[in-house]
Amino acid sequence: MSNPTEKALQLLRYLPRVSHNNLSPNPYFKKKTRKVGQYLQREKINHSNRERQRYWPVGYEGGRTPFYLKIPIENYYKNHKYRRQYPPLTLFQLQLMIDNGAINPSEPIDLTNICNTNFYRIEPQFNHFGCHLTDEGINEFKAKVNIEVQYVREPVIAAIERNGGVITSAYYDINSIIALYRPIEFFKKGEPIPKRLLPTVDLVEYYTDPKNRGYLADPVKVEEERKLLAQKYGYELPDNSVMSNDTVMRVRKDPRQVFFGLEPGWVVNLKDKQILRPTDPDLVEYYRN
Repeated sequence: MSNPTEKALQLLRYLPRVSHNNLSPNPYFKKKTRKVGQYLQREKINHSNRERQRYWPVGYEGGRTPFYLKIPIENYYKNHKYRRQYPPLTLFQLQLMIDNGAINPSEPIDLTNICNTNFYRIEPQFNHFGCHLTDEGINEFKAKVNIEVQYVREPVIAAIERNGGVITSAYYDINSIIALYRPIEFFKKGEPIPKRLLPTVDLVEYYTDPKNRGYLADPVKVEEERKLLAQKYGYELPDNSVMSNDTVMRVRKDPRQVFFGLEPGWVVNLKDKQILRPTDPDLVEYYRN
């Protein structure tokens, strides 16, 4: 048989079948090894390695329990980016500003005074609607101020009134906030001072509640709540006759007013240092009502 193919077939007729039992290892095959420290370890893929290499099923974040069973309740954040934000300002920071001379306590304090210190900042493009005065440093606060903020709680109100001060929670729409937090840039535009809008439906209850010292609340009820809060926290309010003589503590803004001493519709000319008032009867009626 000269043909190699016929010779191989002839051998297969007499030799046993090829199987795992009659195969010998290849002497030229070498297993892959890797060095771990000073030892050599054969590279094996065990069950745990196979688990790391595959993708987890939907609902799993590692382990054998899906996340919806680990955390059965998840908060709903619909329209979260459109919600109003109130960056916090602590009483300790406010006292520090007063001690350093950044804020004059003998003048009414609003968002403009606080932002002009450069120690507090808001960003209207991120839906910041004003200041939230918090109770951190409540025991160290000793100043007597007439302050206007956008959100406040009961302990902070007690801390302000305990020292003979006055606090008011007032609402500003986003256009009024833009004018308030950087008044110089707003006046340079040559635009009239906007008329402050009334609070939205979900905020009417808060800003008309005398307990929150809302700017739309009845002044008689506010005075009653001042007395009740003094009894609750155990301090004495200053004498009404003395309070009536302090003109700083009696200064309030009109619900449509944005700046202290400036009316809606006025144009501030910084170059000539003049204030231009509207003369058109329709404009006067619009900004007055």
